[in-house]
Amino acid sequence: MTPAEKKLWATLRDRQMFGHKFRRQFPIGSFIVDFCCPARNLVVEIDGDSHALSVNRDAERTKQIEEKGYRVIRFTNSDVHERLKAVTDAVLAACER
Repeated sequence: MTPAEKKLWATLRDRQMFGHKFRRQFPIGSFIVDFCCPARNLVVEIDGDSHALSVNRDAERTKQIEEKGYRVIRFTNSDVHERLKAVTDAVLAACER
């Protein structure tokens, strides 16, 4: 895991997110997503600097994952490092939708 993924995982693991169970490196079709809450069909992706160069590929990946019934939310490494509370609030809000 990247440092940003480790930091977010520390807040998602062990049902710390109000009892929501997250899995890391979760397979969905031919993809492995960063984090998934299967009960809520929610995928959380953390995008590093290299993702700025692959916007079209990420959009296609998101589309294919959403076609399998999942919602995908994305954050950057800097979001996690600089605004962790806002990221976790957004993840919780997505879980409760």
